Amino acid sequence: MSAGFRILERTRKVNEQDVKNFAAIPVANISDSMARMSAAGARLRPLHRGGKLAGPALTVKSRPGDNLMVHKALDLAEPGDIVVVDAGGDLSNAIIGELMVAHAIQRGLGGIVIHGAVRDVDAIQSGSFPVFAAGVTHRGPYKDGPGEINVAIAIDGMVIAPGDLVVGDSDGLLCVAYEDVAAVYAAAKAKNDAEAAQMAAIRDGSTDRGWIDAALLRLGCEGGDQARIRHG
Repeated sequence: MSAGFRILERTRKVNEQDVKNFAAIPVANISDSMARMSAAGARLRPLHRGGKLAGPALTVKSRPGDNLMVHKALDLAEPGDIVVVDAGGDLSNAIIGELMVAHAIQRGLGGIVIHGAVRDVDAIQSGSFPVFAAGVTHRGPYKDGPGEINVAIAIDGMVIAPGDLVVGDSDGLLCVAYEDVAAVYAAAKAKNDAEAAQMAAIRDGSTDRGWIDAALLRLGCEGGDQARIRHG
């Protein structure tokens, strides 16, 4: 087995119910439930027309500008899988385009994430198939390798292992480690429910804003005594 040019087997992945559960929660609330410590960087943006990305990761590490192993990953991926490609963040050459997206759709995949560039962006933007990428270029890819499939990758410091849960919406992309899925979901659902209650309070004018002045007092802000009197 040659490190750097190999295809490994994925030994576990999050189940369909986990995917459905997380798809119903905004990525921002999931992120808040993970101490706001995980992110794939602000450059990685959704390019499709709209809709949530959620599913188990099939990971690819490719040489920048080369998509040979991405083609193989599309053939190996199972329905609902998210093919997540670390192409080094390089924007010189597009890793996928309209034809590869069409192949992914035909195979029933859940989406594609490219830490790199894509092309045929008009076609991608007109469709609902989830595609996240760091940029766009008309220059096409090479197909010489090397690369790896089903290895741990990192995008802007966010580690993604094969089978981890990947979620994305207009706020960006997030990975939830396989072993953390249950705990993170419980916290994220509680956060989501709390925000729904808070939104209802805002709409009916009953929200409590006293926490702001309490924080100013605690932090020693000048004028905090006046805040205490108003909300005392």
